[in-house]
Amino acid sequence: MSEIRRVRSIVEPQGTLEGAGVRLHRSIGTREVNYLDPFLLLDDFSSHDRRDYEAGFPQHPHRGIETVTYMLKGAVNHRDTLGNAGSIGAGDIQWMTSGRGILHEEMPQVRPEGIAGFQIWVNLPAKSKMTAPRYQDVRSDKIPEIDGKDGAKIRVVAGTAGDVRGAVTDIAADPIYLDVLVPPNSAYRERVARGHTAFAYVFQGKGVFPGPGREDVVVSAPRLVVLGDGDAIHVKTGADHARFLLVSGKPLGEPIARYGPFVMNTKAEIEQALDDLRRGTFVR
Repeated sequence: MSEIRRVRSIVEPQGTLEGAGVRLHRSIGTREVNYLDPFLLLDDFSSHDRRDYEAGFPQHPHRGIETVTYMLKGAVNHRDTLGNAGSIGAGDIQWMTSGRGILHEEMPQVRPEGIAGFQIWVNLPAKSKMTAPRYQDVRSDKIPEIDGKDGAKIRVVAGTAGDVRGAVTDIAADPIYLDVLVPPNSAYRERVARGHTAFAYVFQGKGVFPGPGREDVVVSAPRLVVLGDGDAIHVKTGADHARFLLVSGKPLGEPIARYGPFVMNTKAEIEQALDDLRRGTFVR
């Protein structure tokens, strides 16, 4: 018999500035929630005001992590030292494995609809931190969409939902990444591997989650729900719908040394990354 995951904590996103002055809301990578192994960061960069995002993220380095960008509306132009260049728009996903080192830029485009989307940083295990960089750009029409038993709509970015496998594969953390819409007065249930870190980021409406006792907890957008262990998630709705990201991954259980866009296992490795950057040997 499956054990339902219960709410461990609820986190309110914190406003912050990144890049050349982009305003966003951060739920992971803060003083309150620094790290949910293997997830290092979760940013919500939704805004209708061009002043919040038009400055973008000029060229910057990454080493030792994977960055996952998922767009809901608007567009972001990107370019990197692997030779990739292009634009991702509504419904598209960009999954970049920085490995031993990559330089890239992400520049939001000013459009009438504004911009909305998310970026997650996923840690790489020590054995993979210095692998060759890799880039996966998946268009919206390539992301499977399925219907749940009780009317839920699920976009399967990575991992599996039911018997459907997601569009992004071969990721070290063995993640699940789902975009779930639960209509009013309905319910959603999904299996999640026991022992894996799991969270739900509610970004529209309200969801009802099993609380730490036997009570239910109503979570309104925007909130991050950190889930306890178990092998299934269960979310209900009342008069309002709920839309959320459901994300899980296998914990690494390794030490981390973190300095801006570099995440390694030791301080010496961070110092090496900075030295490589200074010497011009960061990108091989």
